[in-house]
Amino acid sequence: MTASAGRHIVVLTGAGISKESGLSTFRDADGIWAEVRIEDVATPDAFARDPAGVHQFYNTRRRRLAGGDIRPNAAHVALANLERAWPANVTVVTQNIDDLHERAGSRNLVHMHGELLKVRCSACGAVVPCTDSVGTEELCGECGTKGAIRPHVVWFGEMPLELDRIDAALDACATFVSIGTSGNVYPAAGFVDRVRSRSHVHAVELNLEPSEGAGRFGETVYGPATEVVPAFVARLLGALG
Repeated sequence: MTASAGRHIVVLTGAGISKESGLSTFRDADGIWAEVRIEDVATPDAFARDPAGVHQFYNTRRRRLAGGDIRPNAAHVALANLERAWPANVTVVTQNIDDLHERAGSRNLVHMHGELLKVRCSACGAVVPCTDSVGTEELCGECGTKGAIRPHVVWFGEMPLELDRIDAALDACATFVSIGTSGNVYPAAGFVDRVRSRSHVHAVELNLEPSEGAGRFGETVYGPATEVVPAFVARLLGALG
């Protein structure tokens, strides 16, 4: 079964889609959480306890992402092409905080876990672009508060962003595609159950290997994202005639 023309598509992407661009995943044996503890860099308590250390962690990742060596890969490009060519809406919901979907050309995009190349003021809520390092002495350009700037990233214990927009897209979709996700981070891991409650929705997993929720998908394809995602998109677009 494949998506029919004129029917909405929602694509969920995780760290696996960016791995072939040179970005580390989080939960692999050699991933980010094997090198640092979540409790030290990815919780509100960590930032309250050691803001300088948390900033250093994200500054390093931000500089690498903005440095020019990390580029979109064929999977990112294929999804951008799908959005341009598909007759109905294609919404990409990403758990990733990189900007590779944007650089590939995706526009109908939701960053549910925030964006590394932005910072937010805890005092006034202002969100601004940032490609440089940030420290504890930083002043908010909007309200002038000192030390309130933090990464615009959703930490463990915080609510993901734009859930209303995501819920509306899931409720409207006829095809749901999960790419490069582990299937154990909620609420994203529960999206497939939400769409499966409607019998006409086709759920597809494209992944390097089966996720924890692989059995809940009607179609599964496994292999590198740069191979399976372009092939899947080509099949969808080829069916348009």
